[in-house]
Amino acid sequence: MKKSLFTIAAVSTVAALALTGCSAGDAAGESTTIKVAYQKFGNFTQLDDHMKDVKEAFEAENDGLTVELVPIEAQQNDYFTKLALMNQSAATAPDVMYEDTFMVQSDADAGFLAPLDEYTAEWSDWDMFYDNAKEAGVGSDGKTYGIPMGTDTRALWYNKDLFGQAGLPVPWEPKTWAEVLDAAETIKSELPDVIPLNVYSGKAQGEAAAMQGFEMLLYGTDDTLYDTEEKKWVTGSQGFEDALTFIEDLYQGGLGPTPEQALDKNVGTIVSNEWFPQGKLAISLDGSWQSGTWLESGTSPWPEWNDVLGQAPMPTQNGQEPGATSMSGGWTLAMGSGSTNKDAAWDFIAMALNKDNSQAYDVAASQIAVRSDVSEDPEYQEANPTFGFFSEIVEVTNFRPATSDYGKISNEITVAMEAVMTGQQSPADAAATYDKAVVGIVGEDDTTSSE
Repeated sequence: MKKSLFTIAAVSTVAALALTGCSAGDAAGESTTIKVAYQKFGNFTQLDDHMKDVKEAFEAENDGLTVELVPIEAQQNDYFTKLALMNQSAATAPDVMYEDTFMVQSDADAGFLAPLDEYTAEWSDWDMFYDNAKEAGVGSDGKTYGIPMGTDTRALWYNKDLFGQAGLPVPWEPKTWAEVLDAAETIKSELPDVIPLNVYSGKAQGEAAAMQGFEMLLYGTDDTLYDTEEKKWVTGSQGFEDALTFIEDLYQGGLGPTPEQALDKNVGTIVSNEWFPQGKLAISLDGSWQSGTWLESGTSPWPEWNDVLGQAPMPTQNGQEPGATSMSGGWTLAMGSGSTNKDAAWDFIAMALNKDNSQAYDVAASQIAVRSDVSEDPEYQEANPTFGFFSEIVEVTNFRPATSDYGKISNEITVAMEAVMTGQQSPADAAATYDKAVVGIVGEDDTTSSE
């Protein structure tokens, strides 16, 4: 019987790690140094800590091998750019890399990634991963190129104290977009020094804006970004325009941060470290990982966070079925196609994502587990009081189109958002500009109109 994400099933105890083949570095020409590239930015230090721990354990178990950590200090879009540049040269290309699930297909098609099927076939831990989590690392040729580290969902975080001061209900359970904006209007009226609502937007925020902001709205309409049956990009979408109208209402209506604040690349860190803990922000459309910053082990501990903040699912536009929506992503560890010691690179990946290490990382980074033995572990379930809420909304979640064109399309979404939030274009004009850009990227034959 196939496992699916968050399906609870009895599992047996598994070996912590199944190492593959002979020890790395034996064969002539094999490198004795494994280069591991990953993102390090703002509050996001849990991965850096994780990689340092795995490096120490790996080197202790593999005499003669050295792990060279290459933390890339960059915001998400800049990270993708710098990683792509590293992959252009054999001298800089990593053996192991931290790979966003939506980049797997395009990077595999570009020849940057090595297939992992021969390794997963011999790895007993692979049975512990949920099937739909495995799919996130599959390329367009059906081969596995990435091993998932965890996943996430998104929802509305809100300050219960500020809601009480403004006379808003707690718990808060908005049923429509209008109710979300109405609450923001109330905050603006009653607490003028507080930012009512944050939704990430604009080119500077990259995928945080496109996925976490815009697509959280779009997938709450009756439209979608990509028609999976026709395998075509959707143009002429009323839902697309409606989502931009929400952004216009938020930013041009004075219900969100100023455009200058919103376009600061560090705004995510500011939300976590300043606006929420200091009571300067009432609502944020944000991710399940947010609380990891505030845990005792986080970068900005905030002991009161669970007493002060509540969570609510993001409602659909008009309350239509299924009533709420979310977006899920996640990251993988992948192997560079140019690695001269693929066995050692795989052994590092396998160690980094064994049961114990996966659980330690998922707890530290507030990730939703993709291994059944982790998700069912009482210590994992008790580690964070929001794990239950964010796991439950997986049933209404959506995923970005896993196509090699998505990165360019995503950029055009942020362009449209920024044009609307800054008042340069109306939602209708920005949507029309987006449609033209999509046709220019994929061609007329690979688009379909929802009109």
